[in-house]
Amino acid sequence: MIPAGRRPTLVPMTKTWHRPTLWVAVVMAVGALGCAVAMLLDGRVLQGAPLWAKPFKFTLSLAVYSFTLSWLLSLPHRGRRWTRGAGTFIAVIMFVEVGLIALQAGRGMFTHYNSSDDPLNRFVQITFGTAIPAVFLANVVLALVLSFQRFARPDVRSAVRSGLCLAIIGMASGYLMVAQRKPVTAVDAGGREVDLVAGHSVGVPDGGPGLPVLGWSTTGGDLRVPHFVGMHGLQVMVLLALGLAALGLAERVRTRLVRVAALGYTGLFALLVWQALRGEPLTHPGGTTLAAAAGLVVVVAAGAVAALRAATAAHPPARQPVPQR
Repeated sequence: MIPAGRRPTLVPMTKTWHRPTLWVAVVMAVGALGCAVAMLLDGRVLQGAPLWAKPFKFTLSLAVYSFTLSWLLSLPHRGRRWTRGAGTFIAVIMFVEVGLIALQAGRGMFTHYNSSDDPLNRFVQITFGTAIPAVFLANVVLALVLSFQRFARPDVRSAVRSGLCLAIIGMASGYLMVAQRKPVTAVDAGGREVDLVAGHSVGVPDGGPGLPVLGWSTTGGDLRVPHFVGMHGLQVMVLLALGLAALGLAERVRTRLVRVAALGYTGLFALLVWQALRGEPLTHPGGTTLAAAAGLVVVVAAGAVAALRAATAAHPPARQPVPQR
């Protein structure tokens, strides 16, 4: 329970942050820098992309996620033994996962969906097959524990709860890549032929033209787009709560705007999944996608206006006194 008279702040003291996830964030940030240097020094490519691009994206993404998770776990709430335990478990899994991704990159081999009979690769695939569902369930535990209690301010609660749910569905969207089941033979950075049992592109082979660094396909659908957008919904929602608080808006207004944004972000995620599954590249949306996006913008804008108007109606501006003659 939160002691009476102590109002939770949006950004608690750093010394109260969850240490394992905070340390993982630091390690990932250093790893991202190392992978960036490796991209400059190592000229090998994998499916047309720099070999170290994948570990660079993973380390950078998980650095941001771990940092946010460390802050989240510092908020006063009940069941902290459960949430901190889940956070420590997530930190360990993330560290192992990125370590294996870097190991495979150093060997010039594919990380995911690699069915080659190499003993170390078999270990990597088995570990991924076990660790990824486990970290997904750990995030579900966090969301459940924090969904049925009061903590922090209402706008922060809404941001954290909706952000965790977005992160969970973003993680779950990764299974759409596995479900494609499109076995292909590819060549790794060492010139070895490898059978890949799944992939992320829809309508085109993996490894075609893509966006710089991100690598998202510019010729077909790419399921990595909604996967990325969903996973980082937590950071977006928390930053939104911070921004609205900095603007000095009333708490009730901030809470309503956060909820409207959460619905809009969920709609964006669904739109990106739908676009990718239709084999349409992010960079070349068709008329149907543009119409759906425009409709989503209108709905979110209407919700934001309604939230602001409701707040104005509840707290009308004070009338100026009429001067006496």
